[in-house]
Amino acid sequence: MHCPFCGANDTRVTDSRLVAEGDQVRRRRQCAACGERFTTYETAELVMPRVIKSDGTREVFDEAKLRAGMLRALEKRPVSAESIEAAVERIRQHLRARGEREIHARDIGEEVMQALKRLDQVAYIRFASVYRRFQDIDEFRAEIDRLAQEPGFPDDPAGGRG
Repeated sequence: MHCPFCGANDTRVTDSRLVAEGDQVRRRRQCAACGERFTTYETAELVMPRVIKSDGTREVFDEAKLRAGMLRALEKRPVSAESIEAAVERIRQHLRARGEREIHARDIGEEVMQALKRLDQVAYIRFASVYRRFQDIDEFRAEIDRLAQEPGFPDDPAGGRG
């Protein structure tokens, strides 16, 4: 690592610590030539898969689009910003962990639906109605009935405990 003060190449690490919940390494360094100390941060460079749209076009994964779609469904719902960000991060990590270079947009949509189902069932129905292009009230009713049959539904005799 070059010294930012004198440009020398010979620097040594004097201390390393994990920061940002273990996602970064903070390193204190000292230049052998001028003795100045400085800090560097190291993070893994992980590439998200490209998204294959329904029309076959491909685009770069856009976390802002993912978040915006979830926020639209969650508008005026009692879900904390922290819960939403945690869900976005879980989706990102799961997509990255798949190890694929490309992923279909429908697979991302399914991930979002599962996350919303856990966060807020009204938001889940909102998102599903747009994502699955519900045409009439019967499709809403069918999806609500499917949701009501799942273990952990609030009216479940187990009291939502699954």
